[in-house]
Amino acid sequence: MDIIGNLSSFITNARHILYVSYKPGPDRFKRTAKIIILGILVIGLLGFFIAILVSLAVYGNLSFA
Repeated sequence: MDIIGNLSSFITNARHILYVSYKPGPDRFKRTAKIIILGILVIGLLGFFIAILVSLAVYGNLSFA
């Protein structure tokens, strides 16, 4: 195991990642945030409706116990 070689390779890869990455502008950040929030809401609503269906199927009413 060549520790110096591994460290050198890591530093090279880290520099490459920093070189190709960039900070998004305000418009792109807002669009990405809206998409993420929409996805969280959709998944939450889907889970809520599944819980309602399971409650109706198991208990015959909407008792969330």
